[in-house]
Amino acid sequence: MSSLFDFLGSPLSSLSSVANRWRLANWAKLVPRIGELEPELLKLNDEQLRKRSLSLRYRAKSGEPLSKLLVEAYALVREAGRRTINMRHFDVQLLGGIAMFRKSIAEMQTGEGKTLAATLPMYLYALVGKGCHLATVNDYLARRDADWMAPIYRALGMTVGVVETQMSQDDRRKAYQCDVTYGTAKEFGFDFLRDRLLLRRISEGQSDLLGGMLGHGSESSEKPVQGAAYFALVDEADSILIDEARTPLIISALPTEEQKLELECYRWSAAVASQFIDEEDYEFDHEKKTVELTFEGRLKTRTLDKPPELDTMGMVNIYRFIERSILVQREYKLDRQYVVRDGEIVIVDEFTGRLAEGRKWREGLHQAVEAMQGVEVTVATGQAARVTIQDFFLRYEKLAGMTGTAIDSAAELRRIYRCRVVPIPTNRPAIRQRLRTQVFGTEETKWKAVVEEICQLHKLGRPMLIGTRSIDKSEILSRILTERGIQHQILNANHIAAEAEIVAQAGTQGRVTVSTNMAGRGTDIKLGEGVAEIGGLHVILTEMHDAARIDRQLIGRCGRQGDPGTFRQYLALDDDLLLAGLGPKKSDRLEAYGKKAVTSLDYLSYLFRRAQRRIERRHFRQRRALMYFEKERKKMQQQMGQDPYLDTPGA
Repeated sequence: MSSLFDFLGSPLSSLSSVANRWRLANWAKLVPRIGELEPELLKLNDEQLRKRSLSLRYRAKSGEPLSKLLVEAYALVREAGRRTINMRHFDVQLLGGIAMFRKSIAEMQTGEGKTLAATLPMYLYALVGKGCHLATVNDYLARRDADWMAPIYRALGMTVGVVETQMSQDDRRKAYQCDVTYGTAKEFGFDFLRDRLLLRRISEGQSDLLGGMLGHGSESSEKPVQGAAYFALVDEADSILIDEARTPLIISALPTEEQKLELECYRWSAAVASQFIDEEDYEFDHEKKTVELTFEGRLKTRTLDKPPELDTMGMVNIYRFIERSILVQREYKLDRQYVVRDGEIVIVDEFTGRLAEGRKWREGLHQAVEAMQGVEVTVATGQAARVTIQDFFLRYEKLAGMTGTAIDSAAELRRIYRCRVVPIPTNRPAIRQRLRTQVFGTEETKWKAVVEEICQLHKLGRPMLIGTRSIDKSEILSRILTERGIQHQILNANHIAAEAEIVAQAGTQGRVTVSTNMAGRGTDIKLGEGVAEIGGLHVILTEMHDAARIDRQLIGRCGRQGDPGTFRQYLALDDDLLLAGLGPKKSDRLEAYGKKAVTSLDYLSYLFRRAQRRIERRHFRQRRALMYFEKERKKMQQQMGQDPYLDTPGA
């Protein structure tokens, strides 16, 4: 414990907030008290340990404050972890667990054991018997973490359940009845909406109709699945509470005949969109990502041959279809924002690099992409129920989180979710080194420099992790590496099945791994034999992401648990970030300058940081606007005596 207290008292500590330092110093006093119980618990057999846990549960249900049970509860969890999965919580993991119990978001660096630390507050809050939910980013992590940590809970007399996408209502209900339930934020939110719809249908005598709509026909399915919203712990908290908060969760209503007739218009507008010329026929807003036809563009629309089916559609609506098609052909790129799989458009999550199963773009954009790619165009339906990420998690009586990169968004998390961000010290000092950022005039010269560095370090046997912004960029790099004879592994939305194995092996000697993103990957990169002696894992960032947190998630993969490691960032003046953040005029001038000067231009790197900050502010405004809209919508529906999460009856 002396190293932990030394860290908290050091003026060189990276903890910037004086208030956080004070909190951690107070919480750290509990850690030795937890350790003092260890010799006593070591003497207990498994049955005695379980009885000790049942005693705690009785005290919690009798009304004894959980804060008074924390020391003993955490000592029990630590001992159960040591016995069942051979993992004993570090002191800093106990500290992170205390922060989460105190309704904070614990920022624990990659490789510091957040999954294990989460068992501490989950167990303590589960003692009350109201159920606890751990929300993560995908089904794979939910299932993996639940199976991995289940022996700890079961050794202490707790039940564990998992909610996954392809589950029946009955199985979901059983999972929610457990003491601890793992699942994705998306599934938790959709189950909440399904329950609201079900309760309304039952009150209207239409439960059979809803059962058919959701595909669940058994009699026992006609009951809500979720219980009380008591405690939620959000894994990858910044990804879920910030990044995913721009898009509400929506359950679609049944389509109308009018909506079905729009399919022909999507196909027609996709076929003619290429005839429209930027700045002549339409104007493109780079910040809002919108297209608006000019007067000339509308005249051109009127002269185009149209299918007879569109004769009854007003010209204003036809203009909107054309604008959507122009937008998706200009901005929505295959293997960047989406992939085509089994004849369907599947969105690629921009923050995790994973396929976002079941998600669709709103306002007709998904249908416009389908028409552009020539796949079957689905019906853009209305909505039967909706909830924002903000609204859903604010329903919980107690909310906490954990992530490796939240301090940059601390103000927003505090303001919206009333959760402070508390950075937790590492178990061992981080010794990763930042190498000098390189900025090049063009993407072509940047790729050459990246590949040269890969070749040089590959000869030394150092493992490397190379991050790209999109699938197509990772495929480009893969082709170049193949031409140079460098064996490598690709980690993106097209190779998700082998994800865990690819990540786990990324630290072995001579390994080269290309990844679109490392957010929410969940698997540690452990160094192979002899790798530490040659410098550890080297991380290469080939572009800046829209949020600095995403870059930090990639950087955090090197230097895990005191391991050596290095990272370097490569940038080019024609990168997408500059266009999106600085606008076309500034970006075009820089790109033109870059073509004349192909040598290193690292003194321009501040422009990228400025562009990144502008995009972050833009996304924040979008989230704030969504919150305001939802607040006003809910207020209006409540004034009308309607459920604020459901559409009007009969939708």
